[in-house]
Amino acid sequence: MRTTRMAGESPHVTETGPPDVAGERSPHVTDPGTRVIPAPADPWTPSEFEAAARARLAPEHYDYFAGGAGDEVTVRANEAAFGRLSLLPRVLRGAGRPRTDVTLPGGRAAMPVLVAPTAFHRLADPEGERATARAAAAAGTIMIVSMASTVAVGDVAAAAPEATLWFQLYVQPDMAFTETLVRRAEAAGCRALVVTVDSPARGLRDRERHHGFWDLPEGMACENLRDGERVRPIVMSPEISWEHIDLLREMTTLPIILKGVAHPADARLALGHGVSGLLVSNHGGRQLDTVPAAVDLLPEIVAAVGGAVPVLMDGGVRRGTDVLKAMALGAGAVAVGRPVIWGLAADGERGVTRVLDLLRSEVEHALTLCGCASVHDLDPGMVRRSCR
Repeated sequence: MRTTRMAGESPHVTETGPPDVAGERSPHVTDPGTRVIPAPADPWTPSEFEAAARARLAPEHYDYFAGGAGDEVTVRANEAAFGRLSLLPRVLRGAGRPRTDVTLPGGRAAMPVLVAPTAFHRLADPEGERATARAAAAAGTIMIVSMASTVAVGDVAAAAPEATLWFQLYVQPDMAFTETLVRRAEAAGCRALVVTVDSPARGLRDRERHHGFWDLPEGMACENLRDGERVRPIVMSPEISWEHIDLLREMTTLPIILKGVAHPADARLALGHGVSGLLVSNHGGRQLDTVPAAVDLLPEIVAAVGGAVPVLMDGGVRRGTDVLKAMALGAGAVAVGRPVIWGLAADGERGVTRVLDLLRSEVEHALTLCGCASVHDLDPGMVRRSCR
């Protein structure tokens, strides 16, 4: 196999031949503890989708998607934090069947669950991001296409003309190439830019180092990064600053949402740089380990911006009740990454559709039990925090 090492967030390779990630897989997989989780033929719950995905993925590819930085303290914290939050329902409110739609700077979604930007969907399914976009369109929600997509954003849009797409961007030190990426997103019909700002360097991920997973299989590349005959690397630079956000703001009329804001002071600074929203995120625990859980960061960020711009979040959302907790604490919507990948790896487009349908039905059900006519009826008084 002839490969090319790539600096930055992710590897890329030259274009010859499809990847061979097939092979025998155990019908059962083991979680980090001692419990054996069966890989069902017809997964339903989030853990079952993950088990099915793990049974089908090459080990190095599963660990790429599942893993995080360092000891993965933050990876575990993202999910555990939701378990420390409880919902306090209201009764006898005559709310009727709840509405789940939300309006965001880059478009409307039928539910407050977006598809988070994740790289390399073709590692999970041959159709890759095309399949994910079709499932997002069927669910009436927004897909944030990763800059490290294995299908070019224009091809994603062509495969799912009804999909509402946003484009995730790492600002490159070469601002001329950054502008090229922005123009490609605009030409594809993307309605917002989601600028990842928590990555001045790549996270140190032990699982990837253990496998030596530095390069994509031959036949795959980060297709958005094509520049003539070559595929550029993603460059993560500690020199990226607020000045670059200003330059980006001058470059496009698309709404700009900053992804990876964790400190209230940065949230306040962002308001002076023309952004249209913030996405509270610790990169799924994949960048700096021991950063607090995203949902624990959320209330301070919401307070810091004081309603000036919408605040979204990602990290650890697995069930509809998690969505309600985040929105009660001030999120305008949430984004999910790993659950979508597990659905894609388990059953392609159908798997992603089922994951999104499950979340939507759980959101509706939880709203009904909380006495809410819509997600906009949620408020901080409906959440309690336990000490466990």
